[in-house]
Amino acid sequence: MSGLGKQEMPNDDLLFLTAAQAGALIRRRALSPVEYVDAVLAAAERAQPRLNAFVTLLPEQARAAARAAEQAVMDGVPLGPLHGIPVSIKDQVDTAGIRTTHGSAIFADNIPARDDIIVTRLREAGAILVGKTRMPEFGHKALTDGPGFGVTPNPWDLSRTSGGSSGGAAAAVAMGLGPIAVGTDGAGSIRIPAACCGVVGLKPTLGAVPWEAASDAFGNYTYAGPISRSVTDAAVMLGVMAGPSPRDPWSMNGPSVTALSPRLIGGDLSGLRVGYIAQASNPRLDREMEANTRASLDALAALGAEVEPVTEVIDWIEFPGRIMYQGNFAVAMAKHLAEWRDSMDPVLLAFMERGEGFSLAQFRQAQFARTGLFRAIQGLLERYDVLVSPTLTRTALPAGFDAAHDEVEVEGKKSGITRQGWSAYVYPFNLTGHPALTVPSGFASDGLPTGVQIVGRWGADLDLLRLGAVLEAARPWSGRRPPGV
Repeated sequence: MSGLGKQEMPNDDLLFLTAAQAGALIRRRALSPVEYVDAVLAAAERAQPRLNAFVTLLPEQARAAARAAEQAVMDGVPLGPLHGIPVSIKDQVDTAGIRTTHGSAIFADNIPARDDIIVTRLREAGAILVGKTRMPEFGHKALTDGPGFGVTPNPWDLSRTSGGSSGGAAAAVAMGLGPIAVGTDGAGSIRIPAACCGVVGLKPTLGAVPWEAASDAFGNYTYAGPISRSVTDAAVMLGVMAGPSPRDPWSMNGPSVTALSPRLIGGDLSGLRVGYIAQASNPRLDREMEANTRASLDALAALGAEVEPVTEVIDWIEFPGRIMYQGNFAVAMAKHLAEWRDSMDPVLLAFMERGEGFSLAQFRQAQFARTGLFRAIQGLLERYDVLVSPTLTRTALPAGFDAAHDEVEVEGKKSGITRQGWSAYVYPFNLTGHPALTVPSGFASDGLPTGVQIVGRWGADLDLLRLGAVLEAARPWSGRRPPGV
């Protein structure tokens, strides 16, 4: 028998509590961490055959941690901000004694000896690790599927993708399989699946949250960040995860992300300058996606924000960005080809082949272009407090979409490869380092979620989360749940 009061709400409602709500109940001894974790694990096991969100579930470890968490509550000891809260970790982040496969047969038996510092901080905050979530091989594409595990579909429509590369994390959170998850974002990989699945995703400022796994720490553009069903939960996770690591040079003197601009304390946004980016390198935008983005902008304007379109011509460096992205994969993965080529994702192999075709001069020119893009965005943020765009050009792609060869269709018209036709708004901010948040903006007529992206100045992560919370209150999204819950 649990030492705390038995929860009396139906399991479905329990699963869709925010972490903040569940944490408050645990502290009041109105919810048992053991019963909470049991409910999440049972739901994850039921959903796994159709959702395929997890590489590994950890029932024994999670239940042991839940019992310890419950005893801590009974003993009256100080509790961390995520005490008793189930969390899943993307399978790209090291976990001591637990497989970290990177979505690849190459690392199928890889068992790290140490936790990544992010995992250490979450554990110290009281979070309970319930599983590792699916990702495409080495996080190379914006869909979550692979030759070794099949497809992780969208919980709103199993014929569509959950996005990628943190698709398992976003699908799990959307489905109620834990209120929070850790994702990583090398070219939109937190924001794309969060937008596809109708949840919150934050790519922090470069250096705010350490990324210890970077092969090139100094040239890094991959980030770890929170995925959640509420903005408050994302903010709490950020506060836990942020801070320096001796393994990440960007984090050693990283920006403080705990300060909120005074003008955002209340609900009056008068004087807040918002620049609307209607189009990046994408040739077109779905009308419903645009309408839901404009509705979010209208909500900010109704509170006093000054919204205007960005009229500058920006070189979004789509092709130079591709040179760096595919070139890096070609070099980093070359050592595996002799033994593992036949087991690797064909899309990754295609990216590597293209990357091998770029010259050193092209790669260095692309890096110079990255600096130019950074300075262009800095220029915009001298005039605007934040930038707002759709997160994606359309709702989730078909689950069988071939990211190496297929063209994205927007309103029936071919619009280029994924980074041109679908995710053009997200990758630029990996390259510039600015924080970028996606929050739900509504639903399209196909029943799938849409998302809006908010981008801010370096270190202004909390400002973005505050504006996300304003939208969450003005245009609530948490009342709808995927079918089959």
